[in-house]
Amino acid sequence: MRFTTVAAALSLLSVASTTPTSKDGGLPKVDLGYEIYRASSLNDTTKLYRFNNIRYAAPPTGENRFRAPQPPAKNRTAVQDPRPDPICPQANALWSKTTQQFLMGYFMGETSFNRSDFDSVLPANFSVSDVNLATFNSSIIPPAAPGTTEDCLFLDVVVPEHLFEKSKHGKGAPVLVWIYGGGYTAGSKAANFDPSGLLAASQNGGDDGVIYVALNYRLGAFGWLSGPTFQEDGASNAGLRDQRFALEWVQKHIEKFGGDPKRVTVMGESAGGGSIMSQITAYNGLKGPAPFSQAIPQSPGFIPVVSRNQQEQVFQNYLKLLNVSTIEEARKLNSSILQMANAVTVGLAAYGGFTYGPVVDGDFLPVLPGEALLHGKFDKSVKVMVGHNADEGLLFTSPFTKSTTDIKTQLSSILPSVRAFPDVLSYIVNTLYPPIFDGSQAQNYTTEIERASALTAELSFTCNTFYLSTALLNQTYNYLFSVPPALHGLDVRYTFYNANATSDDDMTGVISPKVAVALQEYITNFAMKGQPNGQGVPHFDMYGPNATVQNLNVTSIHEMRDPAANERCRWWQKALYV
Repeated sequence: MRFTTVAAALSLLSVASTTPTSKDGGLPKVDLGYEIYRASSLNDTTKLYRFNNIRYAAPPTGENRFRAPQPPAKNRTAVQDPRPDPICPQANALWSKTTQQFLMGYFMGETSFNRSDFDSVLPANFSVSDVNLATFNSSIIPPAAPGTTEDCLFLDVVVPEHLFEKSKHGKGAPVLVWIYGGGYTAGSKAANFDPSGLLAASQNGGDDGVIYVALNYRLGAFGWLSGPTFQEDGASNAGLRDQRFALEWVQKHIEKFGGDPKRVTVMGESAGGGSIMSQITAYNGLKGPAPFSQAIPQSPGFIPVVSRNQQEQVFQNYLKLLNVSTIEEARKLNSSILQMANAVTVGLAAYGGFTYGPVVDGDFLPVLPGEALLHGKFDKSVKVMVGHNADEGLLFTSPFTKSTTDIKTQLSSILPSVRAFPDVLSYIVNTLYPPIFDGSQAQNYTTEIERASALTAELSFTCNTFYLSTALLNQTYNYLFSVPPALHGLDVRYTFYNANATSDDDMTGVISPKVAVALQEYITNFAMKGQPNGQGVPHFDMYGPNATVQNLNVTSIHEMRDPAANERCRWWQKALYV
């Protein structure tokens, strides 16, 4: 196994951008009413127009901080030319450094890990409550990436030249909207995701193809503060509100780029996939249909946060770091101070957690998405193709897990509500994931680390796909990505595969072209036709009563029963731990 595989999974939290070759003359303009935008480029090879960094909301700064997104101001004095990619303020959990070291050893065959074997950046049991921001050693926090700014609510539109020309004749093309992952604390619309290969795949077999949109949304404290006190003067789940605002922008404006607002498919991985679940279940489905007709959640992930007390503690810890008492005082602070406090609260998150993310707020999310799906409180008109990976949990599992007690400690740290129910905690570790290591249990675990990984995978990722499928009466399309090592996030490289920029190597952790081409065909067929099947790829059956998934592996692409179709997932969906 090459280490590039591990690095690829971890790199999903990093930020980078791509710059296509282009010609500059005669680029078209699009009038959005509030602003006029010129295309950033037309790629000479791919024939793709890129309209980069279109403002879809007002800057979420000053009085707009920690509030719902607002419409952009009208500015028609000049055509908006390309600008550098803005990146929302973000942060990474410091435990991810340990994970990187751990996985290197794990895939070399090591089975036991000690804290002394790892680079230590903080004293044991150090927490946010111990931090004085004025004297904190900020050297352990990576500097902000170039382009970081709170004024980050922009999106990109990438459209094939021929589809843009057809817009003049009123024929709209299907649209694929990307929502990035990154633990709800990192990532950007421009990070590592060049849609050229995906758009080329959409034109195979003579199809006209799709239009691609990618959006930014607020991250960390800027997008996910919540709790009773915060909600007196702030908007909880602001990141979800940003996404919905952008999706409503697509509904209003995509026709001007050649797109059909009635044929919008939203796709996202990890936090992006979890966000899609939240959008499908937003407001319990009581505020009209979602601003998209189809969805492709990939490894939809989130830590289920219901406790108002937990939300309040996170909010108060953030205010304490800022040395203020109210959110109104926080709105008046310099952005760099807010960013450092955000970096510290995310950096010191419990192993496997990120501090911030979607929460049950009594408004946008009245209940957990899984509960809403269980009780039919969601938009039932959305068609879904959903996927998960064979090993979702390992990236978020502490290498120091050596006993049931350790598993209880990790679960309690990322899901504090379970501490109030010792009988439930006992049921989880003794019945759902018992200390039986003969390979007969979830994900066939044979070690304590694998046991903890199986629990994490089902709690935060794989069961979510099962909830969607059963809620939609098994009328979904499901895939299982099992290309070794099938870690969380590795299918993203396959989604954005580009044959002209990727080495071909089937077995060593570099892209498997066979699997990548199949996945791209399934995605684009679904976006264009509402089902994934087409010429040149193995038949993809609906989930159906047998819980059938399309298993994507380098050895073969074939049908199998969904491993997430189990009684453990049915138990987690009831949220009996709160």
